Amino acid sequence: MIPQSFVQDLLARVDIVDVIERYLPLKKSGANYFACCPFHGEKSASFSVSPSKQFYHCFGCGVHGSAIGFLMEYSGLGFVDAVKELANQAGLQVPDDGKPGTGAHEDATSKLADAMADSSRFYREQLKHSKEAIDYLKRRGLSGEIAARFGIGFAPEEWQSLQRVFPDYQSKHLADAGLVIDNDQGKRYDRFRHRIMFPIHDRRGRIIGFGGRVLDSGEPKYLNSPETPLFEKGRELYGLFLAQKAIRDAGFALVVEGYMDVVALAQFGVDNAVATLGTATTPHHINTLLRHTSRIVFCFDGDAAGRRAAWRALENALEALRDDTTLAFLFLPAEHDPDSFVREHGADTFRKAAAAATPLASVLLQELKERCELDTAEGRARLIHESRPLVTRIGAPMLRLQVIKALAEASEMTQAEVEQAFGIKPATRPKQDGPMPDFRRSPRPAQPARPQGRRKPPSAIGTLLRLILQHPAWAARLPIDLVPDDSAEGRAMIAIIDLVSLGEPIPAGGLGALIERFRDTPHGETLARLGTEQDESEFEDAVIETLFDDTLRKLHAYAIDREIAALLEHSRDGSLSSGERHRLTELLLEKRNLASAGKLSDL
Repeated sequence: MIPQSFVQDLLARVDIVDVIERYLPLKKSGANYFACCPFHGEKSASFSVSPSKQFYHCFGCGVHGSAIGFLMEYSGLGFVDAVKELANQAGLQVPDDGKPGTGAHEDATSKLADAMADSSRFYREQLKHSKEAIDYLKRRGLSGEIAARFGIGFAPEEWQSLQRVFPDYQSKHLADAGLVIDNDQGKRYDRFRHRIMFPIHDRRGRIIGFGGRVLDSGEPKYLNSPETPLFEKGRELYGLFLAQKAIRDAGFALVVEGYMDVVALAQFGVDNAVATLGTATTPHHINTLLRHTSRIVFCFDGDAAGRRAAWRALENALEALRDDTTLAFLFLPAEHDPDSFVREHGADTFRKAAAAATPLASVLLQELKERCELDTAEGRARLIHESRPLVTRIGAPMLRLQVIKALAEASEMTQAEVEQAFGIKPATRPKQDGPMPDFRRSPRPAQPARPQGRRKPPSAIGTLLRLILQHPAWAARLPIDLVPDDSAEGRAMIAIIDLVSLGEPIPAGGLGALIERFRDTPHGETLARLGTEQDESEFEDAVIETLFDDTLRKLHAYAIDREIAALLEHSRDGSLSSGERHRLTELLLEKRNLASAGKLSDL
């Protein structure tokens, strides 16, 4: 847990324009800055950054948020990592959460990261002086530029070469980082020897592990760092840190099986590839990639081993599927891997093949059908039997429905029968009295189209909340009993007033900071929506105080009307007390006074 006060102080210190300009070229237009949106393909600049609101918004895809939200979306970081990254850019130290051992854990993690960085520099330097390693990379067609981009190095054929980097070679953190091994006799030696070294980065760019590729025919062919406090194979993807922008530009992420595939594809300009680290693709891998793109293409060799790997990836992807995303599979000819295919056929052919990759649902259905003899009753029954544990795991409701319909057709059963066999409750229509109306003969009247470029005028509470977004400190002037809680805007306003009443300072970092204060609550989305609708010049400074006071008077009048209506409703059964009758008289008089003063003329 990062203290909320630190998050707000951080957002107050940074300028969202400076933060985003590190990643996007922004061009000033009027009060705001604009760029082509990095989160969806477009040719015109619809991505807006507001210095006054400290808030970004894309008018094309609707993405929006604060400086922290931008780092989370753009770099695929979690909230904590995004705060740390932003704090690092601002030169601030993130405080710990007060839990015992937190500071010590951070120090230990920092030592491991430093050891990995020092080792990587050593391996890169060794590559410069190893003719056999350079010759190997040249034979694989890699240029010096690509080797430098990926930080490729070489671990010499020595038992304790890292002793040249770490004089305290017996230090515990070297073993904790997975750089050395202690045998049963207590002797320590380097884990990686006589191997091409591929540093593995996390999404912040830190080196957290290595993959080593043997130069000769030794075993194992690839050797990865072990699981460490920095490195967890099932959560990391090789090349993702470098591929993030290319993935957004290409519109999809390409998942291949090995380091050399990623590097070789990059050599030919296919920069949107990542690789798993000696493990099958995990749901976490898929969720990580779906933060960057809505389309993932898995590329596998066309041989039996590639088909098995593809099926494991498919099984692990089922729960992560969403109806607004696409997962597809590209099977190369049996004699090729991505490296050899792109060298023989070129990058354009490879990209076309990736664009035509087979969607996951088609691969799933094809594989299931091939396992069963569909011209027999037994084969069709087996199809449903083998489908059930897979189809019921599909996380995308509409896609699951499409697969069920396809299985029903292939098995010569009805959709309802398949759903019953799967234990899925079919959708039911509500019971009605009388015959079902024929909607084809009684069409719903067409609704008039709302004029483009216009929106419904905001309610009084909507106007007040927009004013508070522009001047958050004014929330202290609001009496909470005037704010109705029957709308999202009203509930958001009450939450802001509660913030003030508890003595918590109103965020000073603009709309973006206010939204961050209510992250993961319904109020955050309400504030963000209003912020995207609000023009910079919606309220002129000359009249904003008057508008604020008038809106408060409107809310006061609404409160009077509500209380009068409640008392009149109560009076219908003749049960008003003398106090309630006196209160009703006061309210009616107050309303008449407001009306005579012309305060209700616009209601």
